[in-house]
Amino acid sequence: MSDLVQIRKIVTIVEEIRHDGGPTPDRPVRRAACLAVIRNPYAGRYEPDITPLMEALKPLGMDMSQRLIAALGGDVTKIESYGKGSIIGLAGELEHGACWHVPGGYAMRELLGSAKAIVPSATKVGAAGARLDVALGHKDAAYVRSHFDAMEVGIHDAPREDEIVYCLVMTDGGRIHARVGGLQVQDIKGVDGLR
Repeated sequence: MSDLVQIRKIVTIVEEIRHDGGPTPDRPVRRAACLAVIRNPYAGRYEPDITPLMEALKPLGMDMSQRLIAALGGDVTKIESYGKGSIIGLAGELEHGACWHVPGGYAMRELLGSAKAIVPSATKVGAAGARLDVALGHKDAAYVRSHFDAMEVGIHDAPREDEIVYCLVMTDGGRIHARVGGLQVQDIKGVDGLR
């Protein structure tokens, strides 16, 4: 890793949703989040060119994506949706979270192979313990309503003022009892990332 990316900790969370009212599903849905806490190299000052951080984060994006795939069983063909996000400590700025779009999103798409849809994103500035709802969408078709969801994430002691929490989320299914119509998974054409 680059000197720009100094990691304090990495946290991986796995949820297994076995029931959400109504009939018991055929299988549980698993959601996993990987969060990395890094020192913000631009904390406390305005830096005109922050693109070096974006490049330096690429190995972290790959590492976190690999951790998520492993946490969900290791079979990329079973992963259906994804999302990304960041929480910037109070001495940073929102734009420092934008540095995660390419290294986080492209890493997941590369490792998942067929992923065509844009990776939903959420970013905010917050104090230690701040929570973030990371938006989720189907990896191949953004219009699949059953996979519109979010996973709340956070770390009790991060981000400190001079830190950033970067997050990736993957799931192996949509909402347990999705029934509001729209494009169904089995009808995805997978051409343009929308349908």
